[in-house]
Amino acid sequence: MFIAMNRFQVKKGAETAFETVWATRESYLGSMPGFVEFHLLKGPEAEDHTLYSSHTSWVDKAAFEAWTRSEEFRRAHARADNRTGESLYLGHPKFEGFEVIQSERKAAAAMMHERSRMC
Repeated sequence: MFIAMNRFQVKKGAETAFETVWATRESYLGSMPGFVEFHLLKGPEAEDHTLYSSHTSWVDKAAFEAWTRSEEFRRAHARADNRTGESLYLGHPKFEGFEVIQSERKAAAAMMHERSRMC
């Protein structure tokens, strides 16, 4: 498994606009071979920004790399910023990719998670 993360330092006051961009986007992830799961995470607040991270899981690194070369990727990222033209970020997003070496999951939690996704 491969986990791809992007960290975003979202300017103070731009959090709602940032979350709206993500909530209204067309991701195309579900149609990609090897895609497993997506999460948008909201982290701690600093004086000038709020930390966010997007987190996707893939069956392997090759599936993720195929996504980054796809037409779906280009379409999904075509409106990756605010429509007003003003950047929502301090600096550029920071990419981090990880190959999963070990993982553990509580069986009951996994079943609850799958049931909630079906609803």
